Amino acid sequence: MTIVEFCEELDIARSTFYEWRAKRCAPRCIKMPNGELRIRRSEFERWLDEHDEGRAA
Repeated sequence: MTIVEFCEELDIARSTFYEWRAKRCAPRCIKMPNGELRIRRSEFERWLDEHDEGRAA
């Protein structure tokens, strides 16, 4: 998924994504040959599960 798609899905600004990325709080990304970032859907789902408040630690 693109960064735009990620941000739309979470209803956040792209700047928020890049802040999270700088703090190493964002999901892992793949850097494409053209320099664009992508997030695997499986990584997105894993990241969401990791941030589930109802999940036992």
